[in-house]
Amino acid sequence: MTDNNTEERTCSLAALLDAINTRQTDGAPAGDAVITSVTADSRQVREGSMFVAVRGVAVDGHRFVPQAVAAGARAIVVEEMPAELPAGVTAILVDDCRDALGHLASRFYGDPSEELTLVGVTGTNGKTTIATLLYKMACLRGEKAGLISTVANIVVDDAVPSEHTTPDPVMLNRLLRRMADAGCTFAAMEVSSHACDQHRIAGLTFAGGVFTNLTRDHLDYHKTFDAYLKAKKSFFDGLPADAFALVNADDRNGAVMLQNTAAHRATYSVRGLADYTVRVIEDRIDGMLLDFGGTQVETMFVGSFNAANLAAVYGASLLLGHDREEVLRHISMLHPVAGRFQPFRSPEGVTAIVDYAHTPDALINVLDTIADVSGEDSRVITVCGAGGNRDHGKRPLMAKAAADRSDILILTSDNPRNEDPMDIINDMLAGLDSYGRDKTKVVVDRRKAIEEAVSLTRPGDIILIAGKGHETTQTIGDTETHFDDRIEVCRAFGIEYKQ
Repeated sequence: MTDNNTEERTCSLAALLDAINTRQTDGAPAGDAVITSVTADSRQVREGSMFVAVRGVAVDGHRFVPQAVAAGARAIVVEEMPAELPAGVTAILVDDCRDALGHLASRFYGDPSEELTLVGVTGTNGKTTIATLLYKMACLRGEKAGLISTVANIVVDDAVPSEHTTPDPVMLNRLLRRMADAGCTFAAMEVSSHACDQHRIAGLTFAGGVFTNLTRDHLDYHKTFDAYLKAKKSFFDGLPADAFALVNADDRNGAVMLQNTAAHRATYSVRGLADYTVRVIEDRIDGMLLDFGGTQVETMFVGSFNAANLAAVYGASLLLGHDREEVLRHISMLHPVAGRFQPFRSPEGVTAIVDYAHTPDALINVLDTIADVSGEDSRVITVCGAGGNRDHGKRPLMAKAAADRSDILILTSDNPRNEDPMDIINDMLAGLDSYGRDKTKVVVDRRKAIEEAVSLTRPGDIILIAGKGHETTQTIGDTETHFDDRIEVCRAFGIEYKQ
């Protein structure tokens, strides 16, 4: 390996081959060959690159081997050997190019995860909050830390917008290398089901894994709930014996995650018995008083789902070996994550909650929390939609969950992508009975839907604007336009939005 500049690294081909199980090598011998980059995108190949022919969901990378070689690839990694191989190129046959890519990317960047205490967080809901709070806990301890999440990738204090919950293996290891080079000792990352299924985390060394919960989501990709569950479980199956596996005992799938893991097993709970228990003493619109195993702590979070998130943070922090009193003191200092139950208040006394909830279970959690902390005369007005080109089956379930727990429901657009927004809304309306339809309005334009919700309020009411949370764009067709629920509700309230 050469210098620490992630953009100018090189690695010997021999060192890369040591990182993977090869079935056969052909063509030019590895010898002293030097690789200048590892990529699965033939458009990014340059002189001396290693091209990994990953079979994607829509495209087979093997089709682009000729282009990669023509662009200067020094080595190609394949599941099928090419009929012809130009002089000077090494072909490496493997069983699974996806898995190989993770190990190769890790080795190319000097196995950065081994230099960090890396904790992965997986599940349907709560990943972003828990990963972000673990990062913030490290910062409060005085550590340099990194974060890889839906909201942002952070190297110490340098935030980089993220396009995927878990980046591709090359970008992921590049980020981890940046963290290690910047002096980070800790990193927290969200681990999506797509990342597990596509082996994006292959080759990483985790100090621990956290499981939040599992409800219906991403079935457009996984097709069945069982396949979705198995993708999540594979993360825990791959944890080493010296890592920890911390799961939510209040979710029946928590025990499934632990079935085959070699890691130290632990549980957290807000309802039953567990290794790490948290109980809600008081729940208010501005925070909660929680009991952490006999010690009461005032927090700035709201709702039982956030109590569960804090229980995970508490358990993971103790499993990492940190002092309990210090952990609880730092938990009391944490602030909610942007776009996660983020409140805004109008001059007239109306509260709006902006939340990322985009599954039936997440809507239930948020709306049940609002019911717990709202006044007797408060009405709940929910604004929500469902994403286009995604799981159709959850749409009627989301509408029913929202209608059952709201006084008024406004169905609108939420990144319709390449679908007709009304088709999505009609799918949602199919989940409502006559009582639910009577309380439901349809306002396709999301800005106008938020304005409509505000116009219907009276002092003391609560508006939930669900689905986008921290997002700052709206995708219609193939076009992304700037759109932020937080800015829109502040504009409708006539107040200034302050980040």
